[in-house]
Amino acid sequence: MALHMLGKDPNSPEGKSATVYLDDETDVYLLQGKIVTDPGRLAQMDVPDYETVIEFPRHMLQFFPEVTNGAAPDA
Repeated sequence: MALHMLGKDPNSPEGKSATVYLDDETDVYLLQGKIVTDPGRLAQMDVPDYETVIEFPRHMLQFFPEVTNGAAPDA
């Protein structure tokens, strides 16, 4: 598996989250973010036991190549 970090949240107070990765072998994005544990928010979703929900800031879309015409900005 060849993961490439595409970008970290420049607004993260600890510099650790949120982060966008791309798995080159499967062509799948992996997203790192804070786990959503709020029962009210989760009750509005249909999340299977084998999945989780994370918070992911809207401004982080800049790191998806599809949004930036094929080129992820420097992280």
